[in-house]
Amino acid sequence: MGRAQVAMDQNRDRDRDRGQGEFLEKLVKLNRVAKVVKGGRRFSFSALTVVGDRAGRVGYGFGKANDVSDAIRKSIEKAKRSMVLVPIKKATLPHQVIGKFKSAQVLLKPAAPGTGVIAGGPVRAVMEAAGIRDVLSKSLGSSNAINTVKAVFQGLDSLMDPRVIAANRGRTLKDMWG
Repeated sequence: MGRAQVAMDQNRDRDRDRGQGEFLEKLVKLNRVAKVVKGGRRFSFSALTVVGDRAGRVGYGFGKANDVSDAIRKSIEKAKRSMVLVPIKKATLPHQVIGKFKSAQVLLKPAAPGTGVIAGGPVRAVMEAAGIRDVLSKSLGSSNAINTVKAVFQGLDSLMDPRVIAANRGRTLKDMWG
């Protein structure tokens, strides 16, 4: 791997580890909006971030402010408040699922160990923050980053927890998965 490739890998993902490695914070989309007023244009910013602990807990937040750093800070705070628990089976998903939100659809499929995260920008950010290392995904419909992230979370919410399924069937987790 060349020096240019290493620099691209470091700059490609806008992610930050804060504190003692507690949460992975990924900036998915930063948007600048202009409002035309009497004196000219007034700019404000909106930020979409994903926060996760790489162990099955992940959340997203959307913040708006007149300053970039304030928008990112607000979105990170909202993401930490909206965290959900994702069932993970051997670093992948327990089963295939399609998440839908408005016109955005995201297909999430479990993958064999070593496959990696095969996903586009917003979906990749959510999967890496959740700690899912092997997954196949396809974004169907809208490419809007906000709606895509919401579709991923709708799909993750509809995943069935294998421990609950095993308990309902009166079996152990080891009987079902071997």
